[in-house]
Amino acid sequence: MNDSAPQGGPPGGDGEGTRAVRAGLPEPVKHEPTLPGPVFAAHFHLPGEPTGPYAYGRDENPTWSHLERAIGELEAPGQDGVETLAFASGMAAISSVLFSQLRAGDTVVLPADGYQVLPLVRAQLEAYGIEVRTAPTGDDAQLHVLDGAKLLWIESPSNPGLDVCDIRRLVEAAHARGALVAVDNTLATPLGQRPLELGADFSVASGTKQLTGHGDVLLGYVTGRAGEPMTAVRRWRKIVGAIPGPMEAWLAHRSIATLQLRVDRQSVGALAVAEALRGRPGVSALRYPGLPDDPSHKVASQQMRRYGCVVSFTLPTRARAERFLEELRLVDDATSFGGVRSTAERRGRWGGDAVPEGFIRLSVGAEDPEDLVADVLRALAESAP
Repeated sequence: MNDSAPQGGPPGGDGEGTRAVRAGLPEPVKHEPTLPGPVFAAHFHLPGEPTGPYAYGRDENPTWSHLERAIGELEAPGQDGVETLAFASGMAAISSVLFSQLRAGDTVVLPADGYQVLPLVRAQLEAYGIEVRTAPTGDDAQLHVLDGAKLLWIESPSNPGLDVCDIRRLVEAAHARGALVAVDNTLATPLGQRPLELGADFSVASGTKQLTGHGDVLLGYVTGRAGEPMTAVRRWRKIVGAIPGPMEAWLAHRSIATLQLRVDRQSVGALAVAEALRGRPGVSALRYPGLPDDPSHKVASQQMRRYGCVVSFTLPTRARAERFLEELRLVDDATSFGGVRSTAERRGRWGGDAVPEGFIRLSVGAEDPEDLVADVLRALAESAP
């Protein structure tokens, strides 16, 4: 963890836990709930001229507004001129940035080892006449393909390989070449790193994962500095209609109140599991940025305040990996990550990631770390040939 990174909150002494609990709440009104319930409205009463914040449900909703303000307070605490837009999913948020900023003839740089849907995104971008270049996240390899790019897309830590790049270094290089920079902050969360403080133009994330943390909400968001790029993102949301439902927005806002508690607990558990797996027979390519000997630790410690809840490693064969997953009792075999209940999967079953057949992505939940470690080590032993 970066001891020099800002730990406290804005003037007034608000710490990260206090900020998470109170983020986005409206001014208190007597006899009204602290967090107003979801507003279900396709249209709003609008006599006379169409002025005011709420007119039609595809454009704005009071429940979104509270959530967007909450996320903005976490992503860019104390910063003026920053706005957040909520979306129906993480991919809706990702698509909004890419397709609102790029035109035929432009060039975009994507991570070669990013989220498994990015190859589908690449095919669609190329179909629109946009040149797509890729390079791995590790060793800041994207630096070498930046010339002439309109947009650089960073995913750090990468999913599922957990490589980390020097975000500030890449941002400075991209800006020097006239490119915008978007950072996928899903795995880190705003309590792990703040891309806008590192110079990025956009922080983009799937709120489906650790931000909301209960596996019951599909959500995405984009946070950026007010200006034409964010105006274009907002316009894209309006055109496509990729809006969150009010119930999802309300559930997300409710869940953010426990974000700091969950992130801290899950980070402790993830480190404990990673340390327990280190050097175990049959376990190779163990990755967790919080391990001092992890290849990404040095860079991660300079820009991250917490290292996340995901641990990855490889077992010798597909069969061994599947036996390991079957033996787990406290860890569900499920995709996604960041929930309060631990999950794991043999990532190669989807076919979209360049990982070995025995590659495991393990998302550590909020269970007692010692119980999780015992379960993982027992499953590891019982799945051995």
